[in-house]
Amino acid sequence: MDDAATDYAVAVRWQSLSLEVPGVAGPLALRRCQPVDAPVHAQAVIAAAVGVPQRYYTVFAQWLAAHGYAVTTFDYRGHAESLHGPLRKAKANLLDWAADCAAVAQHVRAQAPQLPLYWLGHSVGAQLPGINGRDMPIDGMLAVASGSGYWRDNAPPTRRKVLLWWHVIAPVVTAVCGCLPGKKLGLVGNLPAGVLWQWRRWCLHPNYGIGVEGEALRKAYAAARYPVHAFSVEDDEMMSWRSTASLVGWYRNSAQRIERLRMLDVPGRRIGHFGFFRSEMEFSLWPRALAVLERWNLGEVTPKGQPSASNGATVMGMERRAMAASRQCGQGELFSENP
Repeated sequence: MDDAATDYAVAVRWQSLSLEVPGVAGPLALRRCQPVDAPVHAQAVIAAAVGVPQRYYTVFAQWLAAHGYAVTTFDYRGHAESLHGPLRKAKANLLDWAADCAAVAQHVRAQAPQLPLYWLGHSVGAQLPGINGRDMPIDGMLAVASGSGYWRDNAPPTRRKVLLWWHVIAPVVTAVCGCLPGKKLGLVGNLPAGVLWQWRRWCLHPNYGIGVEGEALRKAYAAARYPVHAFSVEDDEMMSWRSTASLVGWYRNSAQRIERLRMLDVPGRRIGHFGFFRSEMEFSLWPRALAVLERWNLGEVTPKGQPSASNGATVMGMERRAMAASRQCGQGELFSENP
């Protein structure tokens, strides 16, 4: 079914799709948004954070489509519209979700192989592509509020509570329910048990997924050759600057850059882990994402090497400011989705 949206100068249209993935019980739910009468000059995929449904990104996707992009969103297997049957019976883990990313990227690339294809990963949505190594046919990845996930590298508001979450709340609830009914708890979102258990193991290891899954994962990230541009959010209650730098470092053979998004630059002086995609960021943060994609369209890529902040600040300096910002804003909802 097609749905038209006319909130912008360029009308856009949504189309609901499904993608069959071998070995998955039921298709992945995809949605595609593109201009109605204007030309498309690139494609983009938005990959969600853990527990966040694809429809959370609808308004941003429409805005990007109005600027000449064919934008695809999707739900990982066993989640939201890609859940087929009871959640407690869903068979999925994070490596499965990484395979979903590759399947979606390959499908979208096949729709218009002559166009550039960019990946916009929110949180875990920027962790998973590298697991696929060279099987991700993309031309660049923009990571939004993403990082390694290791608990000691979490931003202070989350780090103060995360051990209670990983050692008591999450394992007990998941063991009792056979899944994580996160929406009932107001935390994370609904997750298959396999995702929760693997995510827990990764977050408790200093080297996150690479430390748990081994050298094959490290080599997979190193095989990626597309440029990586990361937005580190100053008041992100989950991902610290150090965490983001760690993530970008996994893509060690990619051109890479980290850009800091500051609270002073947005309405209400609040961004947080989920705020980038909210409609009030249309005139402040969204143009910065578009600028990255447009630079890639023009062939401009940051030279390969160490991640760099736009203002040249050190990791420790960023950490100190992030801690101060967290105290100032009174954040600390542990993994709260609030879409």
